[in-house]
Amino acid sequence: MAVIDFVGKLDGVAFPGGTAEGYSLKLGSNTFIPGFEDQLVGKSAGDKAEVNVTFPESYGNEELAGKPALFEVTVHEVRAVAPAAIDDELAKKVGMESLDALKDAIRSEIGNELAELTRGRLKRALLDALAAGHDFEVPGGMVDQEFDAIWKQVEEDRQAGRVDPSDEGKDDDTLKAEYRTLAERRVRLGLLLADVGQKNAVTVTQEDVNKALLTEARRYPGQEHLVFQYYKNNPEAMNSLRAPIFEDKVIDHVLAQAKIEDKEISLDDLRKDPDEAAAAADADAKPKKKASKKKTESAE
Repeated sequence: MAVIDFVGKLDGVAFPGGTAEGYSLKLGSNTFIPGFEDQLVGKSAGDKAEVNVTFPESYGNEELAGKPALFEVTVHEVRAVAPAAIDDELAKKVGMESLDALKDAIRSEIGNELAELTRGRLKRALLDALAAGHDFEVPGGMVDQEFDAIWKQVEEDRQAGRVDPSDEGKDDDTLKAEYRTLAERRVRLGLLLADVGQKNAVTVTQEDVNKALLTEARRYPGQEHLVFQYYKNNPEAMNSLRAPIFEDKVIDHVLAQAKIEDKEISLDDLRKDPDEAAAAADADAKPKKKASKKKTESAE
């Protein structure tokens, strides 16, 4: 681990985002531009180095992509990573009273994660069952609105260089057709859950909203008061908290009357995306084809 200062320059001029002080860089982590870390191997504290690299053509910043750059680097420290002793002292360093308390906290965190994953799978299975059992026409305007929101997110992800693996290789017409089907499903399920909730007097209490607001505020330590103020002054944002609460309470109502069977699965399977898991299961269920010399016939 090298603790370094660096200044990146293009044609002798420092560029935005290319400067840092006291940065801890783990050599061999490949977190920097290819070739950067290799040129620091063998350096000692107090050394200075000029690191010459070329930004990849696929680099996210178009102004830097494919261009050569010089980084002026100062090495302050060279650290070796050593295994930590698992004891009470370690626990105290992370704010726990003892090792037992740390273990309990970790166990609780893992338990919460598994409970959340399990809940997500159960919810998805229920929504799939509801979607399969109900087919009715939904208002086109609502579908348009939902589709526009989905497609806007798709375009924003593209601009940020994020593409869903399942979308790769598909043209816009194909993707729009798929996402419109998804939008129609969401609208239909939303109307269905709203109807179930209304007929069974499912309500969202102020206490429910307060808990959700507190959870949201905790995501921004030190800025909780700004979060509370934002939601207080934005009724639309407050409604965005109520909607998922209502949905979960309706789902709980349905699950209370459903026949549920427990199934033990591996942690890896639990963490898989439901769509990916279903696709893998379908693939495993298909009879295996014999290898073919023709590429088009050998591709599943």
